[in-house]
Amino acid sequence: MQLVACSYIMADQKFFPSGFGSMAIHAGHAKDPRYAHLTPIYACSTFVYDNAEQGMRRFAGEDPGYIYTRWGNPTFTEAEEKISAMESFGVQDDQGNPLELKALLHASGMAAISTLLIMNLKAGDKVLTHFSLYGGTQEILQTVLPGLGITAIIADLRDPARAEEALRADPAIRMLYIETPANPTIQCVDIAALTQLAKPYGVIVACDNTFATPYLQQPFRYGVDFVIHSTTKFLNGHGTAIGGVLLGRDIEFMKTKGYKTYKTLGGNSNPFDAFLLVNGMKTLEVRMERHCANAMEIARWLVDHPAVARVNYNGLASHPDHAVAMRQMRHPGAMMSFELKGGLQAGIRCMDRLAMCTRTVSLGTCDTLLSHPASMTHKSVPAELRLQYGITDGLIRMSVGMENVQDILGDLEQALGGE
Repeated sequence: MQLVACSYIMADQKFFPSGFGSMAIHAGHAKDPRYAHLTPIYACSTFVYDNAEQGMRRFAGEDPGYIYTRWGNPTFTEAEEKISAMESFGVQDDQGNPLELKALLHASGMAAISTLLIMNLKAGDKVLTHFSLYGGTQEILQTVLPGLGITAIIADLRDPARAEEALRADPAIRMLYIETPANPTIQCVDIAALTQLAKPYGVIVACDNTFATPYLQQPFRYGVDFVIHSTTKFLNGHGTAIGGVLLGRDIEFMKTKGYKTYKTLGGNSNPFDAFLLVNGMKTLEVRMERHCANAMEIARWLVDHPAVARVNYNGLASHPDHAVAMRQMRHPGAMMSFELKGGLQAGIRCMDRLAMCTRTVSLGTCDTLLSHPASMTHKSVPAELRLQYGITDGLIRMSVGMENVQDILGDLEQALGGE
């Protein structure tokens, strides 16, 4: 992967970091006027003006100062600029220049997805997407958007021919929405191929990059228009704050219609959660290296376990999306799921027997998290659809943590014993 130098101001000098880890630590940070080492938590609802004229300039957009935290906050800004720097690190625009992005920090990943959909779609539009999405995304597409006159078309987008067939057949498709790797079956779609198919039809491409993070995958490299993250997960890394971010490559659109939609809907983050996110992201590279190393070893171990019928992990050569994942990801990641031969009761027994690993939803924290999608994250999805998406009663999803891998394996062994 060829890297392109990205610059930003640090300590009043322009600096060109050559590594992702350096960017994750330093990007977005501005010198504090009171010389604080870290950007403070700006826990204020509103900001003051030196005089009436300055206030008028700010409201007119002529002064870059802050007005109201729902509209923006210095702690948000550092988080937004850090994520933008990581998603664009080493990526060039169509003119060969370092790619510039605009990010909007939200209260949750679902808030970011809501802003994305509302700012781009209107009644009569359609969204083309695929099987096996995050449960909340599935729900907004199938239960909320129809009330606004917006329809979701679901197809197996791992076959680009299916995507092209849908695009050709329906000119009302306005957006192609992908999640790769997808939740919880860990299937991957080819970002570059789908983006190339969508562009001639004037279709917007949006990608949920939560599972991969910018360290493992950069969808903007393949021409997508928008990227979404639930920052709650690997970006924060410690399970301490809920958050989401929406990034776009059309800076003018993001600063105008995008920003207006964001601030009007009121889905903004808060200063404390933004502060936790900023500090969590600084260790993203080293955390992901440990997460991924553990995941690879655990996936290989699960494949040979007599209680396991199937392992969904893109790092395994047997996985149908292995080649795609290896083309567009630095490493197949820390997320996997596995199907137990004993079905629902086997899944319940496994969850109940866990001693060290954590029984909970969510992902991306330092500890290993296991969940049972059929009864938890995807319970609201009708059973027939769950089965169609590969979310069976015996499926266990695992976010592999940073513990010593032998301890994770030991806990799994005793949890799966006697199946």
